[in-house]
This record gives sequence, structure tokens and C-alpha cells, in this order.
Amino acid sequence: MIDTHCHLTDKKFASDRDAVISRAREAGVKRMICVLTEFAPEDISLFNDLISRDGIWGAAGCHPHEADGYEKIKGILPGLLENKKIVALGEIGLDYHYDNSPREIQIDVFEKQLQMAKEKKLPVIVHCREAGDDCAAVLKNFRDVKTLLHCFSGDSAQLEHWLGQGYFVSFAGPITFKNAGALRETALKMPLGRLLLETDAPYLAPQPVRGKRNEPAYVSHNYDQFARLKVVKKEDLIASLSLNVKEFFGI
Repeated sequence: MIDTHCHLTDKKFASDRDAVISRAREAGVKRMICVLTEFAPEDISLFNDLISRDGIWGAAGCHPHEADGYEKIKGILPGLLENKKIVALGEIGLDYHYDNSPREIQIDVFEKQLQMAKEKKLPVIVHCREAGDDCAAVLKNFRDVKTLLHCFSGDSAQLEHWLGQGYFVSFAGPITFKNAGALRETALKMPLGRLLLETDAPYLAPQPVRGKRNEPAYVSHNYDQFARLKVVKKEDLIASLSLNVKEFFGI
């Protein structure tokens, strides 16, 4: 299995980060993509150490929550992305739920990073929360950038739109929640050839461990849920998603 989106540099892992990685590997999660969204020197140093390890790759980008601080990191990001173990730019996008940064700034920073991804020939991991129309409007100008909608929680119409654009779509712990019947109904329409799974750890722990800090080992619960939904063997789902990971991230 692979966890395609986890935040291993998060301070919630400070006390047992190596044990978290070991537990993931013991659970059969042999590969992880560590997503960097904080750019203090100590965060960058830790990130570079983590992605130097076998089985861990990286992605880095200015999260929409931090868009109004983009000027501070725009000079750091291009050099960081030169590392061959970084396989995507992200997570980037729009978040209108919290509006931690003004929307016009979020859009501007989203566009600038999509342009950077285009120039560097990197795929992008997109965060889109309550901003579907504006995300779609921005992305239509970057059709040649390979795109993944991470932690999908939308409805069938949104899913059909993203799939119609040729994007990949990733699901996280909410697919397992007791009250997520509508999301599971939508997920039934998700073709396996465009699917990825993630934890978004330390956030969004799946139902069997809900309320705990999430970690990459728990992505197994998301695989279990999708195998039940699609009525496929878990090992067949793992094989299918491994092909998707190779196609999208090149690993």
C-alpha cells in the first residue's frame, strides 16, 4: 500500500516520528508521500531528511491557508522542488471554508504555483474546499498540468466534473465515517483507474480509530472501505492503485 498524502513533518509527530514510520511499514504501507506546507528552516531540514529515506517521497507547496505569506516562500520553493525525490507541487488550491487568507490572494497564489508546476513539469496536488467553481475556473487555464484533487468530499456532480477534466481523485478517512453515506454513494461512481487513497495524517483518522491522531498505517482502513464499496479483493485494489501512483507521480 501507499499513503499518497501525509504530513510527517507535523509537530504532532515530534515525539515518535520514527515509530510512526515503522508502524506504517509493519502495516504494509511501504511507500508514503510526505507533503510539506510549512517552510521554517527546521521544517525544511526535517522534510529533506525524511524524503531521503527509502520509500518516502515528497511534495511541497503553499497551502491556501498560508497564501498571504507566499511572498516569504516564493524564493524558497523553486529550489526545493529541484530535489528528485519531490514528485508533486502541493498541496495548493483554494479554501473558502476557513478563509484564512483573502480569496483574491488565494486565487493569485494558486495560479502562480500552477504556472511553476507547468514550468517544472510537476503534477499538482489540489486542496479544494467549498471553492469548486473558482478551482475549476483557475484549473481550466492549466489543462496540461497533471492534477490530483486530494481528500475529496464533494458530491456526484463535482466528481463527474473533475473526472471529465481527466483529473485523479483521492479519498481519505471521511470515506469510512459512519455519517458519510452520501460520500460513499458518490465514491461508487469513482473509476479505479483514476483513484488514489491517503490519510492526510495527522488529520482525519478513519472510523476504526476516529478521535485518535491519524498516521500512515491507518490508510489500510481506507483501502478496506474501498475494497468493500467496489466489491474487489484488497490485493487487487492495491495493485490497481500502485499503477495509478506510477502514472500520476512517476514512482
